[in-house]
Amino acid sequence: MPRAKRGFKARRRRNRIMKHARGYYGARGRTFANAIEQVHNGWEDAYAGRRRKKREYRRLWIVRINAASRLHGLSYSKFMHQLKNANIGLDRKVLADLALSDPGGFKAVVDATA
Repeated sequence: MPRAKRGFKARRRRNRIMKHARGYYGARGRTFANAIEQVHNGWEDAYAGRRRKKREYRRLWIVRINAASRLHGLSYSKFMHQLKNANIGLDRKVLADLALSDPGGFKAVVDATA
């Protein structure tokens, strides 16, 4: 039986890894053995980063809403409580954007909660 060298499949697999390793420093971007390790580490970091991004943006939105609501004499927690009681279904992302881009609109929301 002839020897199967997995030519096409193996080359396609290596090329995929090497394509992802472009731009890495030194051997990490040039040799397959180093590149595969680095690429897998990069994929792990990217996976964690996609989850971390959600946390960081939520924190940023809360900081922005807190700063804007304090200009109107409310703390963040009291403002969010009043929003819930008034059945205003705006989420933190929208509120933070409103506070930043349209302070008048944010004031209208604050007035609607009182």
